[in-house]
Amino acid sequence: IQFLLYRYIWDIAMSESSFDSQNFWKEFYIPQYILLGNSEVETVYHTPKCPVLVFINSKSGGQLGGQLLITFRDVLNENQVFDLAEEAPDMVLRKIYVTLEKLKLSGDGVATEVQNKLCLIVAGGDGTASWLLGVVSDLKLFPSPPIATVPLGTGNNLPFSFGWGKKNPGTDSISVMSFMHEVMKAKEMKIDSWHILMRMRAPKDGSCDPIAPLELPHSLHAFHRVSQADSDHVVIY
Repeated sequence: IQFLLYRYIWDIAMSESSFDSQNFWKEFYIPQYILLGNSEVETVYHTPKCPVLVFINSKSGGQLGGQLLITFRDVLNENQVFDLAEEAPDMVLRKIYVTLEKLKLSGDGVATEVQNKLCLIVAGGDGTASWLLGVVSDLKLFPSPPIATVPLGTGNNLPFSFGWGKKNPGTDSISVMSFMHEVMKAKEMKIDSWHILMRMRAPKDGSCDPIAPLELPHSLHAFHRVSQADSDHVVIY
C-alpha cells in the first residue's frame, strides 16, 4: 500500500488565476467510457498525468463531506467521484479495474496509462481512510494505487501522520484546486499492511457470520470458523 506524502510549500500562494483551470483539471480527468465500461471507446486526445478516483464520506465533517462531494463532482467527471455513504469502495474498484484490464488487452493505450498512473483520494475520518486502505490491500490491485487523504473527521490521525494535516479542509473550488495541486506533486511512500486475527465466540446455530455486517466497523470482516469441528468460535480479521 502506498500513501502520498504531502509536500509543504508555504511560500506559494495558490489561486485560481495562477494557471489555466481547464487545462489543470484535464490532468486528473478519467474518460467516461472507462468509468462506465462502455463498449464504444471514445477518442481521447489527452492522457491525464494524475488520473484520480475520489471517495468521500458525505457523513463526515458535519456538512463538509456533502459540500466537498458537490465541489469535486463539479470540477471532475462526476462518475469518478463516489459517496461512500452510497457506494462501497470494493465494488467500485473491482468494476473499474475489470474494465481497465479488458481495455488494456484490447490495446487501449489510454486505459493502460490511467491504470499505471491512477491515484485514490479519500475524504473522511481515520475509519474511512482505514476502510479504503483495507480494500486496496484485500483486492491486491496492480499496480497498487497511491492514496491521498483529506482530513474530514474528528481525530484525523492518519492524514496528519502523512503530512496532510488535521484541520478540516475548505470545500470551495479554489481550496480543492490547491489540494489537487499538492496531490500532483506529492511523493509516494510505501507503508506496511497486516491483518489481525481475532477469535470470537459464536452461536452454535446459524451461519459463520454471527455478527450483522452493519454492526462491524469497515476494517473488520467476518471470515470463517477456525475449523469445521469448531462451533464455538469464528475468525474475524
